[in-house]
Amino acid sequence: MSGHSKWANIKLRKGAQDAKRGKAFTKAAKEIIIAAKNGGDPAGNARLRSAIAAAKAVNLPKDKIEAAIRKGTGQDAGGDITEITYEGYGAGGVAVIVETATDNKNRTVAEVRHVFTKHGGNMGESGSVAFQFDRLGVIVLSKEKYPDEDVVMGLALEAGADDVQDEDDTWEIHTALTDFNAVREALENQGVTMESAALAMVPKTTVPVDAETARKLMRFNDALEDLDDVQNVYFNFELPEDFEPED
Repeated sequence: MSGHSKWANIKLRKGAQDAKRGKAFTKAAKEIIIAAKNGGDPAGNARLRSAIAAAKAVNLPKDKIEAAIRKGTGQDAGGDITEITYEGYGAGGVAVIVETATDNKNRTVAEVRHVFTKHGGNMGESGSVAFQFDRLGVIVLSKEKYPDEDVVMGLALEAGADDVQDEDDTWEIHTALTDFNAVREALENQGVTMESAALAMVPKTTVPVDAETARKLMRFNDALEDLDDVQNVYFNFELPEDFEPED
């Protein structure tokens, strides 16, 4: 079990908590709005298909999905949302990428900068850390539902995935950016139940940190994700093998 996998699973559980308090609904709706700017028909808009699938995974109601599409295509007001990505470093020299979706750039950059400063981080220029990550499709399956690695590997490769990684209590299926929707849809057609399926920034290599630094970084992550405009946060650190998160 790698430290990175444990971090991935802690974030997955954090995502479930977000869903309970409605944060995931907001994230999902914003992603649909942004995706729909390139066309409101999912059949011809791969990003929109992916956004709708992610929204359904967090149980966003159908009427809210349809409303978000109308905002994105300009049929309804409320679609003036812009994507902005911030980069920098956290405690221990760990690389950080923060993806946001906002209707007020000045507010967002001020809030993100404040969190970086408060938690001992430093914001950098665009491109300062992005080269340390690959943008991939990441599909997560539960080992409780799919305990057999050979079965998962067979399903993934048949669907066109590139790799399957053993991540503690889940399997992580990785795809190329351009293959993500095709792989996800192929798995859906095979009746595979996914814990999550999304595009993500996956670190090329990870930086080991001690327990104290890890806790600082996790508090940093929580503070960033609590911001209304933040969609996703990515780090490249590796947790100690015996690490236990704070309650």
